[in-house]
Amino acid sequence: MCPASAAERGRRRNPRASLESGALTIAAWAVVYYDPLDPADSPVAFLDNCPAKVDAGMTAVLGAIAAAPPPQFSGGGYWEAMHGKMTGYFEVRKQGPNREQFRLFCILENSQDKAELEKTGLPGPVIAVLTGMRKPFGTVFSDADYQHVRELGESYRNTFPRRIVTPTDSQ
Repeated sequence: MCPASAAERGRRRNPRASLESGALTIAAWAVVYYDPLDPADSPVAFLDNCPAKVDAGMTAVLGAIAAAPPPQFSGGGYWEAMHGKMTGYFEVRKQGPNREQFRLFCILENSQDKAELEKTGLPGPVIAVLTGMRKPFGTVFSDADYQHVRELGESYRNTFPRRIVTPTDSQ
């Protein structure tokens, strides 16, 4: 079996639209990908460098969360609210080959204020995917790793309009 190309995976990465019984349905929440200043932090590049099965699984989880929407999504171990210094952040969790652990770090934006939406440039409520990281099974991310995620979150929140890419932008 041939792995999917980056372009094919990018087209699948937009979980906002789906076909059900021949009719197009739109989720109330959109998934957007942060476009950080440092390309090494890009969540799109992270997903493109994940094993195809991990990429597809994480993309499917994001689609399910967007469709649920997030406040009603039960998680099942794949979507977890973070705690402590990471309160307000969420992670998508997947396990890859050799039990390697893959994580996407996200925040939710759900402003109902039209002026705020215009300022951010967002289409409505979004799951903003900030970055991704991977680690060997049985290890933990360092405090510095989590601090870096928080810094990316602050950079994202302090940028108007938001620096985001869509799957077609990233090809």
